[in-house]
Amino acid sequence: MVDPRRGIPSTDAVLRDLAVSPHVAEVGRDRAVPLVADAQRRARAGDLDPGAVVRTVAAQLAALDPGPGTRPVLNATGVVVHTNLGRAPLSEAARGALVDAAGYTDVELDLTTGARGRRGAGTLEALLAAVPEAQDALVVGNGAAALLLATTALAAGREVVVSRGEMIEIGDGFRLPDLVESGGARLREVGTTNRTHLRDYEQALDRTGADVGALLKVHPSNFRVEGFVSSVPVADLAGLADARQRPLVVDLGSGLLEPDVDLPEEPDARTTLRAGAGLVTASADKLLGGPQAGVVLGRADLVARLRRHPMARALRVDKLTLAALTATVRGRATTPVTLARRARDGQLRERADRLAAALRDHGITAEVVPHDGRVGGGGAPGIPLAGWAVAVPEPLAAPLRAGRPAVLPRVHDGACLLDPRCVPTEQDDVLVRAVVAAARAAQPGR
Repeated sequence: MVDPRRGIPSTDAVLRDLAVSPHVAEVGRDRAVPLVADAQRRARAGDLDPGAVVRTVAAQLAALDPGPGTRPVLNATGVVVHTNLGRAPLSEAARGALVDAAGYTDVELDLTTGARGRRGAGTLEALLAAVPEAQDALVVGNGAAALLLATTALAAGREVVVSRGEMIEIGDGFRLPDLVESGGARLREVGTTNRTHLRDYEQALDRTGADVGALLKVHPSNFRVEGFVSSVPVADLAGLADARQRPLVVDLGSGLLEPDVDLPEEPDARTTLRAGAGLVTASADKLLGGPQAGVVLGRADLVARLRRHPMARALRVDKLTLAALTATVRGRATTPVTLARRARDGQLRERADRLAAALRDHGITAEVVPHDGRVGGGGAPGIPLAGWAVAVPEPLAAPLRAGRPAVLPRVHDGACLLDPRCVPTEQDDVLVRAVVAAARAAQPGR
């Protein structure tokens, strides 16, 4: 006879199970492991069926108070880079790098010589390998910090010339003029809201050329202006900057390092540097798919000026960010952001059909409907990502958000829409269970 105790799952198997892992993410491994050990002990004593270990642990974890702090959320909105959900979810490689970097690490040490090394050398090497047009690189706290450091180091006490049509407002009410001027530079607006020409920049340099520290071009990444519009291409602006011996800073915003066939209108670092920009600045937690950070790429002399500026010390990132960013850059083709935005219509339809069928098996009204996702985070504004969603009754939205795990759907036209684009495929069963639990919570008398 086979000893039934051989069917007791290992601790790692329990913690990885889809019924358990979302709860572990909420309450922490330290609180989960003792519950697993207790269930295994009861199973070995014959007080609990081995097949019930996972179910028992999942129920016990669900009953625990997760305590203060952030909660994991299943993103069922179809918005890939969702600012309110922390923008880019990290890849498995980046998460592993975070764990490895949690202890002592060679963040600022040359292990060959034993002497002090260049901070984040591995990260800089990865960035320069990805963008060979750049002579040097620098990493700071976020995209806004990268732009602030660039304009401060190059133009504090002087003017930065920028198109009036690029005087944007970024998230939470922060405006580009306020950001740049907080570092001591003065903005000189040229052109009009909808049309700016090269001669506008030339005239500004003719009037106060000696007082201009840099030219600035900003990608208006969170909106589009169409119709009677014009702006100056980077190559033309770079030619003027070189002729007048002024640096050109281009803020890309979304963090695309190289051209992408799926986003033909989105500017990227390689193309922009080839066109003559002196520096490009971008966010790492948008299209790049990494941790929150700001990336500066460009001419070695300009990057050196930023690196030597006192503000650079205040804006630098820690070892965890550097580790996660290095892994992200090296594996950027397979980050969750890249995979989600490149998910194809047919794949999404198959998943939506399976989800809807599973929900109907539980007596929940579920219909598959066309649904366009979005890049989000200021990337590729107005560009739809064709896909599908499962429409369930609108009253399920609130209990889904309050559930464990929490699920964020999109509420539109009287329906609660569940778009699988940003939900990892291996979490589909978790999503189904969350909807079933939400349906029970919405009708407690049933």
